[in-house]
Amino acid sequence: QVQLVESGGGLVQTGGSLRLSCAASGRSFKDTALAWFRQAPGKEREFVAATRWTFSSTRYADSVKGRFTISRDSANNTVYLQMNNLKPEDTAAYYCAVAKQFYYTQRAVDFGSWGQGTQVTVSS
Repeated sequence: QVQLVESGGGLVQTGGSLRLSCAASGRSFKDTALAWFRQAPGKEREFVAATRWTFSSTRYADSVKGRFTISRDSANNTVYLQMNNLKPEDTAAYYCAVAKQFYYTQRAVDFGSWGQGTQVTVSS
C-alpha cells in the first residue's frame, strides 16, 4: 500500500521561502511520476509540479515557473518542493500524489495515493 507523508508547511511572509517534503513508501516508483498539487479553500485542486522518478523530467504550472523547484532523492524515496518568492496566492494545502500510469496530464484524476497534505500560508 502506497503511503505519502508531506511535511514542511508553515506560515511565511511574502517573498519568503519554504521547502516541502514528501516521503513515499509502499511500492517502486520507477515507472511513474510524483507530483505536488495544491488546494485553496473554495477552489479546485490544482497541479503545481511533477517529476519522473528515474530520469530528469519535470513539469511546472505556469503560475510557479521560475519560483518553485521540484526534486527527488531516490535513495530516500523523498520528493521535495522548494518554494521561493512566495506570494499570498500560493496559500493552500499542498499534497503529493503518484501518477496512476506512466503517461499523465496535469489533471488530478490522473493521480492517486494522495498524502494528507501540509498547509502553506503566505502573509502579505
